[in-house]
Amino acid sequence: MKAIVNVFLKAGVLDSQGKAVHHALDSLHFDDVKDVRVGKQIVLQLDTQDKEKAMADVTTMCEELLANTVIEDYNIELV
Repeated sequence: MKAIVNVFLKAGVLDSQGKAVHHALDSLHFDDVKDVRVGKQIVLQLDTQDKEKAMADVTTMCEELLANTVIEDYNIELV
């Protein structure tokens, strides 16, 4: 089973990388871009078919290592 974890800054946390990308897109004349937020995606290949266990394990991984839960949110997709 594969777990896809998307980690992104919480609303209200300054995203300097997103601002830099937005500025670069503006300079390339992509004027319709209103805002940019940059995050990260982590893809985990798990050796289980138990969705409940996989979700519990990946949630623990996020809480303990993959995300800084003070300033970041995350979502998990099992495929």
